[in-house]
Amino acid sequence: MTSLPVSGLQPLFLLHGKDLHLDVKEPVKLDRKTDFFWKFNSSNNIAKHVFNTDPVVFDNYEGRAELFGQNYSLLVKNVQHSDSGNYTAVTISGKEQRVAEYEVIVQDSVTPTKLTVDPVSSSSDSCNLTVTCSTVDFNISSSFRCDGKNCSHAGEKELKATKKCSSLKVYLQQDTIFCNHSNKVSWNQTMKMLKSYCETKTVSSGATIIAASTSVLFFFDSLHFLLHHHET
Repeated sequence: MTSLPVSGLQPLFLLHGKDLHLDVKEPVKLDRKTDFFWKFNSSNNIAKHVFNTDPVVFDNYEGRAELFGQNYSLLVKNVQHSDSGNYTAVTISGKEQRVAEYEVIVQDSVTPTKLTVDPVSSSSDSCNLTVTCSTVDFNISSSFRCDGKNCSHAGEKELKATKKCSSLKVYLQQDTIFCNHSNKVSWNQTMKMLKSYCETKTVSSGATIIAASTSVLFFFDSLHFLLHHHET
């Protein structure tokens, strides 16, 4: 069972399956009346070091934890979600004194993102698109408009949502849309070019004028040839 966060502690985030290494922040000196302990959630002893003996790891952590006698640091291997909680290093000599304290939060890697772009409407010079960024847990959608030069966001320049200690973000850079899913230990990103979803339905007005001018010139050239031939 994970304990409540200790007030004022800076959380230490760790990827599920990685090793946890914790250092002692205060000087420690053992003697025959002073013992050293690492504790989990205050009441569960992980390891101890007693004067003139080798460090000892308790049964629940034997084989997956190690206490280093040189500097009293602690190593917990292959952390699981059940290892999230408060870790405290203490010396006991008549009374208990804390020499290190951590709030550890174990997180999984974020899930992959899915980015979909759906055309809403288009004209000869622009198009409107709906972009949806989603994961297995949540999604966010937004509208964009692209013209011949660039793409722009219809609302906020950046959308962000947070759930289960992770965040989902959609943002635009030039004509590329990014979907970013991240937490404190990992991130996943998908991107797409927005302009590739816009279709040009008509030729430009300049091309139309050139084509019309060519047809008129051809008509008058043909008429002049016929009249000249008839007179001769």
